[in-house]
Amino acid sequence: HHQAFNKDERFDPRKHISLSEAQKQSPDLTLGQEIRKELFPSAEYGRMAAQTAKQVIIQRIREAERDIVYREFKGREGEVLNAMVQRVEGRMVLIDLGNTTAIMPPPDQVEREHYRPGDRIKVYLVSVNMTSRGPEIVVSRTHGEMVRKLFTLEVPELQNGTVEIKAIAREAGVRTKLAVHSDQKNIDPVGSLVGQRGTRVQTVISELGGEQIDIMKWSDAPIKFITNALSPATVISINLPDDEKSAVVEVADDQLSLAIGKSGQ
Repeated sequence: HHQAFNKDERFDPRKHISLSEAQKQSPDLTLGQEIRKELFPSAEYGRMAAQTAKQVIIQRIREAERDIVYREFKGREGEVLNAMVQRVEGRMVLIDLGNTTAIMPPPDQVEREHYRPGDRIKVYLVSVNMTSRGPEIVVSRTHGEMVRKLFTLEVPELQNGTVEIKAIAREAGVRTKLAVHSDQKNIDPVGSLVGQRGTRVQTVISELGGEQIDIMKWSDAPIKFITNALSPATVISINLPDDEKSAVVEVADDQLSLAIGKSGQ
């Protein structure tokens, strides 16, 4: 506001204008009236505004990028992804998924494997959650389902559903045991996972860094299932107590170590 100059106040050029000056712009002005005119911000003010705007824009872009990453990976939980080891921080391994970074916590790391920056590995996408710092993506190399996914990539019969993996037991880095089943009489479920001369199972073994893989026939009859699971050891008898969660199995002395596996595995 410019106010006409009042004798009692000191003249302040930011607030006041002399009557003669004011009348040059508008002859009918009198003392004490107000004139309104637009003020233009200084260059300094413009720089500050630009700085603030820039920060807001960067912030928005970051939020949008986080949302995109979250949406892209949320829909891929349960997939096996090609990835690269970015770096190791303490006990965490950070995994580069291309346009974002995932974490592989200690329980998801295979004890025998050494993860070096730049190593190309396959990982199983366990979960994607939105946190205040952005999406947190957890991947695994020990997850039992990873074995299922790797076989599915190799075995057309698993893709089209004619063969099914019914059960998986895994001690990551050491051994995985799979129970497979097919409703179709002319299909050999074990053979379809093994592949000709073992090509299919070999591919999965090398993806898992040499982990042993046993493939057996599944059965919905517990006694038959347990007998299959313990092969190649020969079972004499199996007794199932009523609780259904345990079994007593009898084998010959020379079959013991074969039945229980290496260190009772």
